[in-house]
Amino acid sequence: MSRSLSDAVAAVVAVFRNRPGDFLPLYLLGAAVPAIARVIPFLAAFVGYVYLEATGRITTAREQLTAIDLDPLSPDADPDAFDAWAESLAPVFEQLLTPTIAVLALVAIGGTILLTIALFPIVSAAQLSACYGRLRDERGLVAGIAGTRRFAGRLLGLYVLEFALWLFVGGGFLAVMLVLVGGFTLAGVPAVGILVGLFATLAVVAALAVVRAVFAFAPVAVVVDDAGVFGSLSATVSFVRSQPVDAVFYYALSVGSIVALSIVSGILAVLEVVTVVSLVAVFLLLPALDLLKTALYCDYRGRLTPPLSPERSVRTQFRAGLDRGWHEMLSFVRSTPTTHAVVVVLALVGFWAGWRVADPYTGIDAFEASIAARLDGHVPPTAALEFFGNNWMVAITTALSGLALVVPAIVSLLFNGMFMGVLSQFEVAPVELLAFVIPHGIFEIPAILIATALGISLGVTFWRAARGQLRRVTFADELERAFWVLVGVGILLAVAGVVEGFVSPYYYQPFL
Repeated sequence: MSRSLSDAVAAVVAVFRNRPGDFLPLYLLGAAVPAIARVIPFLAAFVGYVYLEATGRITTAREQLTAIDLDPLSPDADPDAFDAWAESLAPVFEQLLTPTIAVLALVAIGGTILLTIALFPIVSAAQLSACYGRLRDERGLVAGIAGTRRFAGRLLGLYVLEFALWLFVGGGFLAVMLVLVGGFTLAGVPAVGILVGLFATLAVVAALAVVRAVFAFAPVAVVVDDAGVFGSLSATVSFVRSQPVDAVFYYALSVGSIVALSIVSGILAVLEVVTVVSLVAVFLLLPALDLLKTALYCDYRGRLTPPLSPERSVRTQFRAGLDRGWHEMLSFVRSTPTTHAVVVVLALVGFWAGWRVADPYTGIDAFEASIAARLDGHVPPTAALEFFGNNWMVAITTALSGLALVVPAIVSLLFNGMFMGVLSQFEVAPVELLAFVIPHGIFEIPAILIATALGISLGVTFWRAARGQLRRVTFADELERAFWVLVGVGILLAVAGVVEGFVSPYYYQPFL
C-alpha cells in the first residue's frame, strides 16, 4: 500500500475512534430523510380519509364490504366464479378511488420526490463538510452545519448534471443499439445483431462507469476546494490523473463493499433479518467511504491532518461509549419531563384514534389479526436481532427527523400509536396480545417515547439556531448529545429485542 493510501486509511480509523459523535449524527440524519419526506403522503392520507368520511363514502364502502365474502377463491376455482367475486369488489373501489383521491395521491408522490431531492444535497453537504473538518482535526459538526448552506446548491447542481448525463449516455447508446440490432435482424443476420447488441451493452456500462467515476470525487472537490460545479469536475479529473492508484483503490473498495453488503443482506433476508444491514451502512459503511475519498483528496491537496487515535483499546472505548450513552439518556429524560409528558399524551391519542378508526371494521373477517399467526415460524435469535435493528432504526429516524421543525417526529409517533391501536382492535385474542407485549414493552415503549422527545427537542433547537438565537457550537453540542442519547436508547432496545425474541412469545402459553 502506498504512503498516501496508508495515511488515508489511518486517518479514517483515527476519525472513527476519536469523537465519533462529532460526525455520525449527520449520517443518522441521512437515514431520517425518508421519515421527513413521508410526512407528505401521511398528510395526504389523512386529508383523503377526512374527505371520504365527510362525504359518506367510507360508510357506504363499509356496508358493501360486510355483504361480500372477502376470502378469495382458490386458483383452481371456476373462472366465472372468480370473475364474479372480483366484480363484487368493484362498487367498493368506486366509492374509495375518486378523482379527488387520485389527485391527492399524485400530489403526495410528487411532493415526496421533490422533498427528497431537495433534502439529499443538503444532508450530503453537511456530511462531507463534517468529514473534511474531522480530517483536519476540527469540530466536525460545526463544519457540517456551516457547509450545509455553503455547498448544498452546488451539490444539487452536480447531482442533476450526473443524472442528465446518465440519461443522455444510456438513452443514446440504447437508441443506437436498437437501430443496429434491428437493421442486422431485418438484413437476415440476427446473430450479428445480437453480437452488436452485446458490445453496445458493454459500451453503455463502461460509459456509465466513467461518468460515475468522475462524479464520485466531485462533491469532495466542491467542499475541499470550494469549487463550483464544473470546477469540481475539472479538479476530479486532475486528481484521478495525478493519483490513479488512490482513485482505483477507492473505486474498487466502494464497489466491493456495496457488493459484499448486498450479498450479506440477501443471506440475512432469507433469515428474515433485514434492518441490521441498514444500521451497518449508516454507522459504518457510508461514513467510512466518505471519509476515505475525502482523506485521499485532502492528502492530494496537502491538507490531511487527522486527529490522533485514543490510546485506549477499542474494547475499552466501546464500553465507555455504552456507559456514556446510558447516562446521557438518563440525563436527557430527567431534564425534559414536560416534553416526555407531552409525548406520552400524543402516544395515547394516537392509540385511541387507531382504536376508534378500526372499531367499525371489527365485524369483517378480512381485517382480523392474530398474534399467534404472526409468531408462526418464529426463530428466537434471528427475530431478536431483527426486532432490535428495526426498533433502533425507527428510534433513530424518529429522533433525527425532528430536526425538520418537530413535525416528522410527532407524525411518526402518531402513526405508530394509530397502528398499534388498529392492531389491538383487530386482534382476535387480546389477552394473548397483551401478555406478549408486556415483557418487552416495558423497555421498547419508553425507548420510542424517549426518541420522540429527543426529536421534539432537536426541532426546537434547530428553530432557535435558524432564528439566530443559538450559536453554531451550541447547536453542534445538541446534535452530539442526541447521538449519545440514541446510543442509550439502543441499549434499551437491545434488551427489548432479546426479551421479545426469547421470552415474550413463550412464557404465557402454559397459563392461557
